[in-house]
Amino acid sequence: MSRAPVRRVLWASLADQRARREVFWLSRMPGTRVTALAAERPYGDLDWLPATYRRPVRRFVEAGALAWVNELEALPPAYDWCASLEVCSLVTGQVAGYARRHGLRQAVLTWENDPRQPLYRLPPYRGAFRAALETADLFVCLVRAAADHLRVLGVADDRIRVVHPGADLDLLRPAETPVDEPVVAYVSPVAANKGVDRVLEAFALVRGRLPEARLRVLGRGPLEPLVRRAAADPRSGVDYLGSGDAARVASVLREAAVFVTAPRSTWKWTEQFGLAYLEAMACGLPVVTTVCGTNDEIVVPPNERVVDDAEALAAALLRLLEDAARRRAVGAANRRHVETYHDMRTQVRRLGEAFASGER
Repeated sequence: MSRAPVRRVLWASLADQRARREVFWLSRMPGTRVTALAAERPYGDLDWLPATYRRPVRRFVEAGALAWVNELEALPPAYDWCASLEVCSLVTGQVAGYARRHGLRQAVLTWENDPRQPLYRLPPYRGAFRAALETADLFVCLVRAAADHLRVLGVADDRIRVVHPGADLDLLRPAETPVDEPVVAYVSPVAANKGVDRVLEAFALVRGRLPEARLRVLGRGPLEPLVRRAAADPRSGVDYLGSGDAARVASVLREAAVFVTAPRSTWKWTEQFGLAYLEAMACGLPVVTTVCGTNDEIVVPPNERVVDDAEALAAALLRLLEDAARRRAVGAANRRHVETYHDMRTQVRRLGEAFASGER
């Protein structure tokens, strides 16, 4: 019996690509073999080609990085697809040229939810943006808002597919016994755009009413000194846990009663989805966060989305910390929501179906 052909995908990573995300999901698509051109070996069952980057400055990160991958042009075109992240990334511009020269299909995975993204107007990002819009065969939108943003930019629906992220429901699972203690988890980059400073401010108000409450922070980032100072004060109730792998994330979430972040928009970014919410919800935690971007695509009622204000955030936390029955009901509903809409096995199959639609 003949075997089905294997789809060969070349993934060109950004200079600051985070682990267990887009390329990992691609590697789990049925009938697909992924080769990742990346600075570090990505997680998953895939082939790795070590990459270096030309990077004049380190001012921006991820899709905004002023960085080009050095090894792409020399690769033989032994692939069916070339894929990368975000329309405006300089690596995506490179991939567009490589795919066009070798007659390969191009896919762009995107979270971007704002057609007014200022990088679209800035050289050299403008060139990468235009090349991707002109040549990509498939845009895989990881949030619905990304599809809306592409339509505004003139991309036809036949090149757009929406596939929400999935969660590993075996790794990310609720605690066997719900946590009764008022423990709040912040598991996210400790950066201003994720609002760890606002969370610390709000938690101080929570402690005024619930002196036994604890805030556990897991993550790295530029505001780490602020978190360390708070944790050094025994009166704060803050524990700083540093960083951790996926198993550590799952463990910290299972040891908490409520999850919190407080994202705020910057000049070139607004919250698009928030994988941290998905992880917390998979672990059966209720979520408290701020209204930001399109995080309503994952933070669904009866979770709490409030204005970017310490008092509003504290009040939402207290409503859950002081009501165990409501907390457990919201957490159970969150787990069901993730099982229904974000099971990793289902979502990677849908991702494969999106690529198959571009092959017809």
